[in-house]
Amino acid sequence: MSYFAKVKDKKVIKVIVADQDFFNTFIDDDPGQWIETFKDGSQRKNFAAIGFTYDVDRDAFIPEKPFDSWTLNEETCLWQPPTPKP
Repeated sequence: MSYFAKVKDKKVIKVIVADQDFFNTFIDDDPGQWIETFKDGSQRKNFAAIGFTYDVDRDAFIPEKPFDSWTLNEETCLWQPPTPKP
């Protein structure tokens, strides 16, 4: 089985488990794009979850920014605090 995220306006709105064959017969009338996501983060940096952003240029799922002062780690596509945790 594989995992797929439904992305609409760059936001993940749904995550499902399905075989690729499912999409051969599945008719989706709702706007958006299905993108495969991987639990181990081997592709697209992070496992998608509802509310994440999909960045096409980075080909990555990025979690919501927790605080304005946090910055995005370009390598992991995860948010980092301005100072390390003590």
